[in-house]
Amino acid sequence: MFYRKNLPGWERTTRVVAGAAMIACGLLGLRGLPIGYLIAGTGAVAIMTGFIGFCPMCALAGRRLPSQ
Repeated sequence: MFYRKNLPGWERTTRVVAGAAMIACGLLGLRGLPIGYLIAGTGAVAIMTGFIGFCPMCALAGRRLPSQ
């Protein structure tokens, strides 16, 4: 693989749940507004990082899992 996972399990779960809430809020709560689409897009990125287990911003900050 080209990356090493840098998110612990609890944070991955939190990102998936929060991302789903952000998508729902953006698309249902702010229907048709540009800020709603921006929030939904941010939620999609949060879900992707949660499923993959790798966050590019955390990697730039030098964050690693304790076992690595």
